[in-house]
Amino acid sequence: QVQLVESGGGSVQTGGSLRLSCVASKFYVSRYCMTWFRQGPGKEREGVAVLEWTGWKTYSDSVNGRFTISRDKDKNTFLVYLQMSSLKPEDAAMYYCAADGRSCRRDSWWTETPYNYWGQGTQVTVSS
Repeated sequence: QVQLVESGGGSVQTGGSLRLSCVASKFYVSRYCMTWFRQGPGKEREGVAVLEWTGWKTYSDSVNGRFTISRDKDKNTFLVYLQMSSLKPEDAAMYYCAADGRSCRRDSWWTETPYNYWGQGTQVTVSS
């Protein structure tokens, strides 16, 4: 059974940085689409960063230029990071990683539908 576990959340001040991690166990695939989502209080879950097995990556407009998604190059682990910088109060949310064992849907990667596997989330709080 594939399992995703996020870590790295916490509380930071405006302008600060955090690095989130997502470990995927038993995710034995040659193709994948890994996405970081977030859900703030009273808001819908939204995709903010995506990374495909080809190396393609992109970001939502709200985080572009501030967040970076990457994968650990150790082939023995499946570890994806989300480096978050210049954090704003509106970035406060529960952050989730999601995975699919196929190429990303370039026209809908930011929606929940394409993903079969989800983590439990890690909380990010940003104080002003």
